[in-house]
Amino acid sequence: MPHHKSAKKRLRQDGKRRARNRAVKSQVKTAVKKVLSADSQEAPVLLRQAQSVIDRAAKKGVLHWRAAARKKSRLAKRVRVEAS
Repeated sequence: MPHHKSAKKRLRQDGKRRARNRAVKSQVKTAVKKVLSADSQEAPVLLRQAQSVIDRAAKKGVLHWRAAARKKSRLAKRVRVEAS
């Protein structure tokens, strides 16, 4: 356990950030799973929603912007392949 006042505060802040980051990452994973399990009619709509969730995660700094771009690209590629 921390002994200094600043270390105690840092511990509280880290806990809040960790909880927030886990929630956002969970939203991203859920959105991606929905796209992958959707049929060919629903997939494009769910893809747009998933891209929005991924972009918001990148904007908040939970995902690196290049990691977000990679996820969106791979997801779009899967939807295109399934549609054709």
